[in-house]
Parts: sequence; C-alpha cells; structure tokens
Amino acid sequence: MKKRLGCLHAHYSNIDYIESALSSYEIELSHFVDPGLLQRVTNDESFTDWAAEKKVKNQIEWIGQTGVDAILITCTNYIALLKKEQLAMSVPIFLIDEPYFEAICRIQLPQTILFTNPATVSGTMNRLHEYAHIHQKTVDIEAVIIENTFDLIMRGQKEEYLKQVSSALKKMNEQRVVSVAQLSMVPAAQEVELQTSKKVINPLNTLVSSIVGQLDLLKKESGSQ
Repeated sequence: MKKRLGCLHAHYSNIDYIESALSSYEIELSHFVDPGLLQRVTNDESFTDWAAEKKVKNQIEWIGQTGVDAILITCTNYIALLKKEQLAMSVPIFLIDEPYFEAICRIQLPQTILFTNPATVSGTMNRLHEYAHIHQKTVDIEAVIIENTFDLIMRGQKEEYLKQVSSALKKMNEQRVVSVAQLSMVPAAQEVELQTSKKVINPLNTLVSSIVGQLDLLKKESGSQ
C-alpha cells in the first residue's frame, strides 16, 4: 500500500519538482500551498516572526489531520520559523534542508551556497551551522544572493528566473564547491551541470534518497505491527 506524503510548499512551482522526483516511487502525494505567507514574511515588516511561526504551525497541524503518513516541508523559510518542539507530532515531518545540509557537511573544501530569496538566507545559514555543530562538522562556506531574481518566480516568470540563476552559476569561482539553497533553483543547477560537467549540489537530489528510505522504514514498521 502506498504511503501518503503531505507536502507543504511556499509556491506552486515547487509541486512539479517534487512530483517529478518521486513519481517512480510508491508514494501518494498531497500538496498544500500558501504563497501569501512568504510574501508577507518578505515584504510586510509589521508581520512578526511570532505570527509567521504560528501560521506555519497551524498549517502542519492541519496537514497532519488529513490522513497523511508523513509531512514534507519544502520551504527553507518555513523550516527556519519553526522550533524543534513544534516539529514533534504523531506524524513524522521531513525537512528538505536536512539531507542537503548533510551533503554540504561531508565536503571539506571551500563552498558557496546561492540564494535568490534574501529573507531565506539568515534562517538557512543558522540552521546549517547548527546542524554542523550538532554533527561535529566544520564547514567553510559563504552565502551569496543572486540579486533581483526572487520577484520573478513569485510573479510566475519562471523562464527568466531560471535564466538568471543559470547565468550566476556559470560565473561562480571554479575553486569553490557550489550549491543552490532553494527548490526553485534546481532546474538551473541541473542545466548548468549538464553544460559544464561541474557538480552543483541541490536540495532535491539529496532529498529523494533520504525521504524514500525513511518512508520505506515507516512501511516496514507499520507492517510489523
């Protein structure tokens, strides 16, 4: 029997990435999208972190009540808003950034992590350094924002958005390992890999192997009960 995975996204464009990545596995996907929350976090100074945190908490609690076997949060900004105790639910919660952090922490070379959404940088980098500390890893990494691009994806101008991300990736220092932090940047990262044969770490590739393994474990545990 297929396991049901509820996916919480900040933008509709993320649905296709997850659907394509997991289409060949025995997983039934349900998608929940709230682009308004990210817009308020990014543009509304009166919208407090507490209000944003409460909104995300309510969302994952709602998803957990829809009969899913697990929840996947694909927005790093959402993840950064939540406290660990808020992730302790009867339904397992998968975070897209943790397998990505694991891949980054295995590399002992200078690295650059690219963002398009400035509001995501602080929370993601704090979580990365916390993850590295907990796992006793040292990372030599800098964060770089591709300026004036995030509004493009929020307005639905995906082609122009990916064009600008690809251009930035091609200009990166060859001496540094490069990764992209956001799911929306994955197609550009994959295109640049094909064109240049240079590895670009992305959160989608690292997620797939992790989530499939964890869902298989859940299936075995439920079968043994």
